[in-house]
Amino acid sequence: MSIKWDMVVFLIGGVTYAMIEIMWRGNTHWTMVLLGGLCFLTLYKLFGYMSNYSLMEKCVLGAIVITALEFVVGCIVNLTFHMNVWNYSRMPLNLSGQICILYSTLWGFLCIPINFIANKIRKVAES
Repeated sequence: MSIKWDMVVFLIGGVTYAMIEIMWRGNTHWTMVLLGGLCFLTLYKLFGYMSNYSLMEKCVLGAIVITALEFVVGCIVNLTFHMNVWNYSRMPLNLSGQICILYSTLWGFLCIPINFIANKIRKVAES
C-alpha cells in the first residue's frame, strides 16, 4: 500500500473518531484526531495480516491495541502535559485515569465496523 493510502486511512480514522467523540460526549480535542488516525491505521494494517482470524479475535486484539495506544497518549497529553483531554479516574477498573475496562470493551465492539471499513478500503486500494 502506498503512502497516499496510509494518509487516507489515517484521515478517515481521525475524522471518524472525532465525530464519534463529539456525538458521545459533546466535544473532542485535536489530539483525539491524531489518536483516532493512529488507531485506525494500526488496525487497518494489523487486520490486513489477520485475514484468517475470526472477527472475535480481531476485536479482542483491536481492543488491546486501542487501549494500549490510549494509555500511551493519555500518559503524554494528560499526565505529562496536563492537557486534561480525558480522565477515567472515577470509572471502575481504571489505570491512572487513562484507561478503563468499560472503554476497552467498547473499543472491542468498535472493531466490528473498523474491520468492515478496513476491508472495503483495502479492496479499493488494491484495485
